[in-house]
Amino acid sequence: MLLAGLLHLINHRKAQASYGRHMKPTAPARMVPARVAWFLQEMPALLMPLLLMHLSRQYSAMGRAILLKTFCLHYFHRTFVYSLLTRGQPFPLSVMTTGGFFCFLNGFLQGHYLLHCAQFDEKWSAGLVVFYIGMAINIHSDYILRNLRKSKEIVYKIPAGGLFEYVSGANYFGELVEWFGYAIVTWSLPGISIAVFSLCFIGPRAYYHHKYLQYFQKINDPCFCTVDSFIPNFSYLCCRFYKEHFKEYPRFRKALIPFIF
Repeated sequence: MLLAGLLHLINHRKAQASYGRHMKPTAPARMVPARVAWFLQEMPALLMPLLLMHLSRQYSAMGRAILLKTFCLHYFHRTFVYSLLTRGQPFPLSVMTTGGFFCFLNGFLQGHYLLHCAQFDEKWSAGLVVFYIGMAINIHSDYILRNLRKSKEIVYKIPAGGLFEYVSGANYFGELVEWFGYAIVTWSLPGISIAVFSLCFIGPRAYYHHKYLQYFQKINDPCFCTVDSFIPNFSYLCCRFYKEHFKEYPRFRKALIPFIF
């Protein structure tokens, strides 16, 4: 998975996966509604550990059970809560399939490790606290984004409240905190791999979002996209865009890390 993250970082230096605001002008012929796409894409990461758990009896140790259920909790939320509440644009079938394949591999890798290899060490238990803090930030930030505008409203709005008071991409920040907390508590190569992969996946999208903003900044069109395609990014240029087009944008708000960057 580390290799996959690095390859993704390299291969997406010039182009991003075609979904959300990075959708190509010529949309693929086969599109899937966002809610269906997210549901089908995230489901394998939940099903694989549950299947392995059903076939194995080696997870009975309390530590392993806690770690496994923690991992499953994240994907339960992504599958049955986030996917049903999202208001995003339709996905290309190819993107959904690729994401689903990754979730399948990730679910198998993490499930197998947690069932058969993991050793819960109490000295790393603080990682669980970090994970749940990150999950709370992610869920609360998604809630704020969903309620940015009324039905069918297309104006660009500044998210406020929660961690959005300190960073532009609070939802992404929360997810990264989750996975790095998971890496700490498992203290393993699989745990570190998913954390690094998440960072490698989000990083290129943030960078090209900057380019996207710069292009529309040249034509002076601050309302260049619908909120449906709005994906807050934790980049310096995103903050700069907000500050230049919205006088009320908080000057102290950082891009990704509160008070730092």
